Amino acid sequence: MEKEWDGRPDPELLLRQNFPDSNNKGRGKLKIFFGYAAGVGKTFAMLEAARQEKAGGRDVVVGYIEPHDRPDTLALLDGLELLTPKYVEYKGITLREFDLDGVLIRHPDLVLVDELAHTNAQGCRHKKRYQDVTELLDAGINVYTTVNVQHLESLHDIVASITHVRVNERIPDRVFDNAAQVELVDIGPEELRQRLEEGKIYHREQADRASISFFTAQNLSALREIALRRTADRVNREVIRERDAAGKDYFTGEHVLVCLSPSPTNAKVIRTAARMASAFHADFTAVLVETEHLKKEHVRISRSMEANINLAKQFRANVITLYGDDIVEQVASYARQNGISKIVIGRTVRTRHSIFAKPTLIDRLIKAVPNMDIYVIPDASARERKRNGGTEQKRRVGSDLLKTALVMAFCTAMSLILDHYQLGIINAAMIYMMGTMLSAYLTRAGWCGLLASVASVLLFNFFFTEPRYTLQADASIYPFTFAAMLVCALVTSSMASRLKREAAKGEAESRYMQILFDINRNLRKGSTGEEILDICGTLVRNLLKRNIVIYDTREGRTDRMKIYPASENEDSARLTSLFKQQSEAAVAFWVYKNRHKAGATTDTLPGAQARYTPVYKDDRVYAVIGVEMKGGDTIQPNDKNVLNIIAEETSYRLGDMKEGCPR
Repeated sequence: MEKEWDGRPDPELLLRQNFPDSNNKGRGKLKIFFGYAAGVGKTFAMLEAARQEKAGGRDVVVGYIEPHDRPDTLALLDGLELLTPKYVEYKGITLREFDLDGVLIRHPDLVLVDELAHTNAQGCRHKKRYQDVTELLDAGINVYTTVNVQHLESLHDIVASITHVRVNERIPDRVFDNAAQVELVDIGPEELRQRLEEGKIYHREQADRASISFFTAQNLSALREIALRRTADRVNREVIRERDAAGKDYFTGEHVLVCLSPSPTNAKVIRTAARMASAFHADFTAVLVETEHLKKEHVRISRSMEANINLAKQFRANVITLYGDDIVEQVASYARQNGISKIVIGRTVRTRHSIFAKPTLIDRLIKAVPNMDIYVIPDASARERKRNGGTEQKRRVGSDLLKTALVMAFCTAMSLILDHYQLGIINAAMIYMMGTMLSAYLTRAGWCGLLASVASVLLFNFFFTEPRYTLQADASIYPFTFAAMLVCALVTSSMASRLKREAAKGEAESRYMQILFDINRNLRKGSTGEEILDICGTLVRNLLKRNIVIYDTREGRTDRMKIYPASENEDSARLTSLFKQQSEAAVAFWVYKNRHKAGATTDTLPGAQARYTPVYKDDRVYAVIGVEMKGGDTIQPNDKNVLNIIAEETSYRLGDMKEGCPR
């Protein structure tokens, strides 16, 4: 099916491939052969186990085995059914990939899929092989697979600090933890190094490089210890799970909160918090504070933020969005109200120390919640990132300085006009105070209000007190006047900044609540399934300001659809052609059958031109929402949450009406 988009089969064939008639009911079981490095014997152990299963009469096929030049491993393939791999053309190179659809059609009882953490080539349905395995399990097929410790997401930073190698191919820890069985394949580091020297793992030249880099005795011992610990942790979880199943309570009262940010190194903070939550068997919450500054950031920042949110969700964190410019106030307030016991945050960078330096976010957070444990995660690359981000910071500072200078220049010009008509210098003082408030409102940096306050006093002294055009003042009362002006200017600028933050926070919360209210109110206006889906499409279009399609799947097909153009200027013929073409309909149909999002900006069928979200309740899928994505742009996290709420509320409304659809 996946060889090229233009030649994809119709949705009915896709249905037969994904859901063949089978007596195998229920979800398949996953067994992982787990090791600490290449060459420990994971594939060998998997093949031996498969041969035993086949000897016992089980239907076993080899879906994909990584090519090896190891005679003892290759010998174990004799007598096993090997499925033909899928060949994908990419940049003039033919790549060998696992044929997911071939296994779904064959539908064995057990399939072997090597290298669980592998990243698929473009043109495959899923971005990652573990997603292929998940689809096999959903189809009722049991899977044997292999993975090394360095490929677990939560251990990425720890392994990288030991080996100085960052592994790009990783799997979520939930895949490992949810496996029905994990078998640790273990040999001693010295025996593994002996295998390497004998050429049983890599060719001679590659083995020589590996022996002095990754395969050092120190590295292997450390990786082996991590693998043993991770396996022991999983056994401990199994014990707790059995205790829960027996009705025995297990409660620690711990609740870990991690602070999200668009920083590329925030991923390390999230992984650390996830390991902590796992170790303490604690609830796990990730908090994003959406400030005005974050809303206005470049699309690159938005993508980084979305990646960190997805990583937190991968660790099953409850992601919460708060609104306001004071990050510490928002985090502290949420932590106090929700029983947080531990806060995990990344360390901010301070390039210079000074007695006048303002407290860091961490200093303020410690003061705000003195009774909570706060864990500060160091960032080795923070200083480098600070240098790389300096251009953007300078641009923002320059913009704020320019705004402050223009406001002060305008105030001076107005005051000189009033002075020319001899309307009194007291009016000039009032104009400067209003200018200070305006500067605080227009700029993002808090120090601009202070700068404007000092500048207003100096400008007033220079232009409007005797002797003119000097910073001297003859009258003894002027020092008190200047002091009063400075205090008033500081207070008013501070109040203006606070009002700006509160207004932005209130506006965001009000908008969010209004959207939720409108969703519920509008959906209740629909008296038929068609009307409810029509309202759903309109709500999504108004939210995202993009071209939307609703595939009505209540009759088990994706050929009934309605398009909602973003504006009257959109080409209706183009949109109809886009959403009716076989490639897009196939993605929508996959979403319908699997009840998972897919398409552009996701890891499943990312080559599609739209992002598709299912509207379902329990096992009934009522519709699929398609959102056209142009130029690689993304949907903001908050808008994505609202989109999911619209889909969920629509499904509840249709479910309440008992508008059924085939299973």
